[in-house]
Amino acid sequence: MSTILDVSDANYKEFTDAPASIVAYGLATCEPCKQYDPILEETASKFPAVKVGKAKMHVPGRCREIKKTHTFETYPTTHFFSNGALLLTREGVVEPAELAALIADHLLK
Repeated sequence: MSTILDVSDANYKEFTDAPASIVAYGLATCEPCKQYDPILEETASKFPAVKVGKAKMHVPGRCREIKKTHTFETYPTTHFFSNGALLLTREGVVEPAELAALIADHLLK
């Protein structure tokens, strides 16, 4: 079972309002996004207090509102949220050690 949650317009606000959450935005056709999946899985299992989700930006109509509020230059892009506030943005694949450090520094205080 995947520990990564599917994020779309329908649950985006609820998801990002959590005390600690990470959303990775990606496309099905993007190779780096595919490489990122196992890193996200591993991170989600290591940090049960952090909600880890993926927004599939290629699916028509699923992320329309998200696209209105955020501009993406690169996929994958990762956002770190705490209680609805966007704390941090990272573009490209974030390596497991860096991801863990960012979570520890920003989300698990």
